[in-house]
Amino acid sequence: MEALRKQDDKPRPANWQLSPWAVVTYILGGKLDDGTEIEPKYFGSRKLVEIAVSTLVTDRALLLIGIPGTAKTWLSEHLAAAICGDSTLLIQGTAGLAEEAIRYGWNYARLLAEGPSEKAIVASPVMKAMEEGKITRVEELTRIPSDVQDSLITVLSEKTLPIPELNQEVQAQRGFNVIATANDRDKGVNELSSALRRRFNTVVMPLPATLE
Repeated sequence: MEALRKQDDKPRPANWQLSPWAVVTYILGGKLDDGTEIEPKYFGSRKLVEIAVSTLVTDRALLLIGIPGTAKTWLSEHLAAAICGDSTLLIQGTAGLAEEAIRYGWNYARLLAEGPSEKAIVASPVMKAMEEGKITRVEELTRIPSDVQDSLITVLSEKTLPIPELNQEVQAQRGFNVIATANDRDKGVNELSSALRRRFNTVVMPLPATLE
């Protein structure tokens, strides 16, 4: 990635460490002008990767959807790493996930001692990404209960996260976005509401054409 950064003279969106061209090259591989070979991270459709990157450039959230084995997680991890240098701001979707995992929680010892304050807040990956202008990854979005899923709507549409206890809100820094993955054929899936689905550009991940 360092070699790509040095060779990358194309415009970069706010808080991106690489240009869109360099992100696509990092994912799919290629040869740089200085002869450096970039190994491919994903063996699949170039058009699919370009659509995914273009979606994130336009500030729209990205939903990678497909059955297991279609490299959804792999691609989302490498997209986040290439764009903001951090793929660790992750929410793992489960049927028992609470809204606090997407919004914020509280340090209850401090909350009881001092009352609601910024210091008592335990930031979620979404809140951290908003504050730092980075990408949050949400794995298995459709495993999350529907009412918890919908807590993303304001975050994605308004780029804000209200904190009513403090009469404040977190405003997302430029560069903030969400990459979610989902398996819509699995049992126990919670369908996305139409309001939430509209906030995402959906890219369907195909199975590899061959084992090679």
